[in-house]
Amino acid sequence: MRRDVIFYQIFQRFPALIFELVDHPPVEAQRYRFESVEVKEPSFRIDGVFLPPDDANAKTVFFAEVQFQKDDDLYHRFIAESMLYLYRNRALYSDWYGVIIFPSRSLEPENATMYRAFLNSDQVQRIYLDELGDPSQQPVGIGLMQLTIAPEETAAAQARGLIERTQREVSSTVARGTIIEVITTIAVYKFTNLSREEVEAMLGLQLEDSRILREAKEEGGHEKALSIVLRLLVRRIGTLDEDVRGKIQQLSNSQLEDLSEALLDFVALAELLAWLEAHLSKDHENP
Repeated sequence: MRRDVIFYQIFQRFPALIFELVDHPPVEAQRYRFESVEVKEPSFRIDGVFLPPDDANAKTVFFAEVQFQKDDDLYHRFIAESMLYLYRNRALYSDWYGVIIFPSRSLEPENATMYRAFLNSDQVQRIYLDELGDPSQQPVGIGLMQLTIAPEETAAAQARGLIERTQREVSSTVARGTIIEVITTIAVYKFTNLSREEVEAMLGLQLEDSRILREAKEEGGHEKALSIVLRLLVRRIGTLDEDVRGKIQQLSNSQLEDLSEALLDFVALAELLAWLEAHLSKDHENP
């Protein structure tokens, strides 16, 4: 299961979720943005950087690492990347915190002595998903992260419970649809012998119910659906130029639904362009 991809999707859609794990969340937690940042000379890529809003009173940057495999170099890399980033951007921030997420303590590097000053301080937190408690008693966002470590024999029931809570507790149509999509994607990764349709049936979802556009169509038709897909794409891969927006506007309702599923796996503009080329050319070939 590609848990790094899943957590990238979770944090990109809900950056403030990281602050449900930390002891000292910033005042502007809801306005942070999540990025993957490359630090050059030497070159490091920090997969999880949570950047404060430009007008924040306290410019605190948060670094996050999700570690689902044994890596004895983890702390060397995490501290080196974070410190180098701070050095390159020392004029931008007034403070920093680190969050390292493990499925369990068993995956921690064995020797943490060298970085004990960081690891034993309140500036770096280590989170163990299997120690957060009963998923049904956690906030929906935390339950979403815990679903990634659920054993296969209980994952379906846990996912169904999380979907029910999402439908009951999350008021925003876009947020509710996005969470359900991520839950379904996690289940697809877990149950590799099942098709997406079979997974949706197992989770008690009709095919339309699992898609974010169902309620959008009820609320405003094609234009509403188009607006939501464009907004999700901007959050997923960044600003879209007019040419790309024009191509998306040519899509039918069914194609927008397909795109709303496909965009969950996009990490770059090139993937969106390839998808549009394939589907628009197919549409032209079959008028």
